Amino acid sequence: MNPEIQPEQRRVNPLTFMLILLIVSIIMMFAAFTSAYIVRREEGNWLEFDLPSVLMVNTIVLVLSSIFMQWAYVSAKRDNLKNLKIALILTIVAGAAFLVGQWQGWGELVQNNVFFGGITANPSGSFLYVLTGVHAFHLITGLIFLIIVVISALRYRVHSRNMDRIQLCTIYWHFLGALWIYLYVFLVLNH
Repeated sequence: MNPEIQPEQRRVNPLTFMLILLIVSIIMMFAAFTSAYIVRREEGNWLEFDLPSVLMVNTIVLVLSSIFMQWAYVSAKRDNLKNLKIALILTIVAGAAFLVGQWQGWGELVQNNVFFGGITANPSGSFLYVLTGVHAFHLITGLIFLIIVVISALRYRVHSRNMDRIQLCTIYWHFLGALWIYLYVFLVLNH
């Protein structure tokens, strides 16, 4: 084995490394949020209310979007550009549907007098808004990245020999899906 080639093979793409750092920082942030949730709940003065019913539907929508994203990745790998474009657009539609569902969930909370901050707010409601809102923010960033990948795909710049953009987007999108499943299960078990 040639020693000169070996270090080159171990190199990590700088964009992949940056994405890994981003994901680790997001994990740490949500670990802090969920830890604070548990600690604050144990202190008392915690309003019990039903979670918005749309959160379960949103979970299914986000899992479907992850399936669409994987389909897009596999299609790019196989140079099936037609399926790539369809799958990316379906991923965007599902991501947007998730955000609409979140908005409806927040509306349901308001109808049930569960508010964020202020005199009439309870920490339990505020935590729910923060957890779902910060995740929605990250999902919006994922949608922006997806739109960039779609534009690249429309210009035939995403294919088996140019997988960087779609690979990074797929990793981030699957991460957001896994993060949401964690948050949903956490809220169901600790609410």
